[in-house]
Amino acid sequence: MPLTIKSSTDCRWDAVALGEVMLRLDPGDVRVSTARQFSVWEGGGEYNVARGLKRCFGLNTAIVTAFADNPVGRLLQDLIYQGGVDQSLVRWVDYDGVGRSVRNGLNFTERGFGVRAALGCSDRGHTAISQLKTGQVDWDEIFKHTRWFHTGGIFCALSETTPEVALEAIQAARRHGVIVSYDLNYRPSLWKAVGGKKKAQEVNLMLAPLIDVMIGNEEDFSAALGFDVPNTSENLAQLEVENFRKMIGQVTQVFPFPVVATTLRKATTATRNDWGAICYCDGEFHEAKWRHDLEILDRVGGGDSFASGLIYGFLTGKSAKWSVECGAAHGALAMTTPGDTSMATLQEVLQVMEGAGARIAR
Repeated sequence: MPLTIKSSTDCRWDAVALGEVMLRLDPGDVRVSTARQFSVWEGGGEYNVARGLKRCFGLNTAIVTAFADNPVGRLLQDLIYQGGVDQSLVRWVDYDGVGRSVRNGLNFTERGFGVRAALGCSDRGHTAISQLKTGQVDWDEIFKHTRWFHTGGIFCALSETTPEVALEAIQAARRHGVIVSYDLNYRPSLWKAVGGKKKAQEVNLMLAPLIDVMIGNEEDFSAALGFDVPNTSENLAQLEVENFRKMIGQVTQVFPFPVVATTLRKATTATRNDWGAICYCDGEFHEAKWRHDLEILDRVGGGDSFASGLIYGFLTGKSAKWSVECGAAHGALAMTTPGDTSMATLQEVLQVMEGAGARIAR
């Protein structure tokens, strides 16, 4: 194991995540622009990982985030209660009545179907968490009691101050021997107004030397770190695993990450994807089972569920091969249900890892 992880007996939390939690409004089978009613879920790239670790895998997790103290914030609180993530580290910010100075983020997302791709429209300017500044969180106290810390590129894209907060948190985690994972999670819409791809790469390259486990998808390492995947088209129509191995080899020559993991997705249609993952660990590559023509109900959160399965494997002392298989299986299951977060059980993940079929259980 290239990762030295603290014992759970000495810690309150197996994992702590830092990031925004938004209210997702889901129009179901219709479009956002034509909907008359929405289902609501909570979701956020970093939070989803903590929730998966708690809800599916039974570990103790917490979220560092902030909400405007109004009924929408309390709805998010209520939704988080269901997932079981510890909210004792949540900051509540006074609401001004209309959201001029602080608000809670909204994420309108339609799932897509067939040739119609999934579509997201976020309404998240001036959110409470985007205004978090260095010195407002006692990271040293938190990480005395934590085994693993997870954050990522979505949080860092929220404002000019969030990369500084991420750096402060990561440095504190390293002081206390906490493993740090980071999901690049490049979102063009988030970086568009603050410098685009160039700024994203600048921030990620600043943080990269401090990361133990770097996570991304088929486009993140190119867009967010500047490493091109050889012989791969811009639209990612063909995904050759060997090309991604070469790219990861280039990445680890510059940044000696103990672990690098990436999901691989070829979206034939919105509802049928080829889905896989690879993990570089301790000088070796491990590839998860490639799932051709995987049926998708809701793709959002699949990568986050991969990350939580991968992290669960490492936290419980499993091999890198087992961990990447667990992540890929959990991600596949998460995409069979609506919402950002996983509804899978550990037993279901293990069954999918073992190749069990989908016959009815009764």
